[in-house]
Amino acid sequence: MVAVGVVLLPQDRWAVARDKWRQAEEWGFDHAWTYDHLSWRTLVDEPWFATVPLLAAAAAVTERIQLGTFVASPNFRHPVPFGKDVLGLDDISGGRFLLGLGAGGEGFDAGVLGPAPTRGERTRRFEEFVDVLDHLLTQPRTDHAGEFYEAHDARMIPVPATRPPFLLAAAGPRTMALAARRGDGWVTYGSSFVPDEVSDDRHAAHELWWAELATASAQMDEAETAAGRSTPLRRYLNLDGAPIFSLESAQVAIEGIERAAALGFTDVIVHWPRDEGIYAGPQRALEELAAALPGLQAL
Repeated sequence: MVAVGVVLLPQDRWAVARDKWRQAEEWGFDHAWTYDHLSWRTLVDEPWFATVPLLAAAAAVTERIQLGTFVASPNFRHPVPFGKDVLGLDDISGGRFLLGLGAGGEGFDAGVLGPAPTRGERTRRFEEFVDVLDHLLTQPRTDHAGEFYEAHDARMIPVPATRPPFLLAAAGPRTMALAARRGDGWVTYGSSFVPDEVSDDRHAAHELWWAELATASAQMDEAETAAGRSTPLRRYLNLDGAPIFSLESAQVAIEGIERAAALGFTDVIVHWPRDEGIYAGPQRALEELAAALPGLQAL
């Protein structure tokens, strides 16, 4: 079976956003997500609301759907206060919270709190962030002194009965190894690199994206084997890493979900269509996808 989720960018005031989160549940999506950024790409000068209160509000007006960060990063998070946020979200949602985590990108908000780290520093920081957060969410007291973080008698009371799932974004060997070792799921957008020879042909670029995704999936197989996992990772694919927006039409999304399931992805995610700009698409495409969910979820 494949689970299908939808990302709602944190741009609407709650009076509008509330109905969308409820609608995602009513339509039968398995999970709903929002980005954990301070601002983002071409939307840097548009409205953008905070992640944690938005997910808390969404948890309070829904009952079944899982809710998550896609993805939280150390770019502006310290594991100790963020651990408390995670505890709260897990409690308010009744255990429905999914903790998507990534190393952090190089976008606008990467250096908003100070000089952005190098790629090597980001990877080491991510490893430490995951380790500290895991300890915080499984032990009542945490002490840690590392390269990037300190925690001195940090308390987690109550300790969650079950630690929220850690879903780790990973693209290279080191982060894949981290996901296989410490995660409950693997998150990917696929490759963002588009060779010059296909840059003007979006269908060729789209097929190349799928081919590279198959390679990445095989690499994750190897990482899981090397880690000696007894339980396979759930695998979360955001279809909108592809050159063609998934909800350009419902058929594009349905085809993508079927192809992802054939590659072994357990969870596939699309974006709620916007009126213009990035992720622009017709609302009817989302509605038609929702109508097709029962058949897709049985794949």
